[in-house]
Amino acid sequence: MSDTYKSINSPVEGIYKEKGSKFLSFAIPVSNVDEVKEIVKDYRKRFFDARHVCYAYVIGIEKTEFRANDDGEPSGTAGRPILGQINSFELTNILVIVVRYFGGILLGTGGLVVAYKEATADALKQAVIIEKTVDIAISISFDYLLMNDVMRVIKETGANIQNQIFDNQCEIQLSVRKQDAELLSSRLEKVFGITILK
Repeated sequence: MSDTYKSINSPVEGIYKEKGSKFLSFAIPVSNVDEVKEIVKDYRKRFFDARHVCYAYVIGIEKTEFRANDDGEPSGTAGRPILGQINSFELTNILVIVVRYFGGILLGTGGLVVAYKEATADALKQAVIIEKTVDIAISISFDYLLMNDVMRVIKETGANIQNQIFDNQCEIQLSVRKQDAELLSSRLEKVFGITILK
């Protein structure tokens, strides 16, 4: 399985207009469902005068956590087209909200599907799509005298230091790309006196 995934680096906005209706779209990077709930609640407050606040999200590298919400639009005409665009851009850890202001003319189910799809696409086209790596955290403990050996292994395996405590007995918290985690662990285990903490 790949240890990379695509997401967006910052919130972006888009818009689509059809027969007087305005569809304002917002794509926001997220990392969990609680975050999604808070943001959706905030947008519902912010756009309290809008007819519908529809959304879809995808979370996790395997994209197994997702949801589409029509917020009162005919079933499958809002949330699903939004989710479809997220998937066609191959994104995860993202929430897209589309706020609809009704223009007085009914668009029909086909028109709604197109409108929500286009509004979402407009926001996602504004986004800077980034490839992120899935990282594993590893903590180690060692005697200060082993510092040079430890630093050499860290440098050679491309691990990043997240936190460190230097004393007679040192502790370092590392973050390393999933595909390099096994190499890092085996290299550290070869240095006598290093303890890998869980």
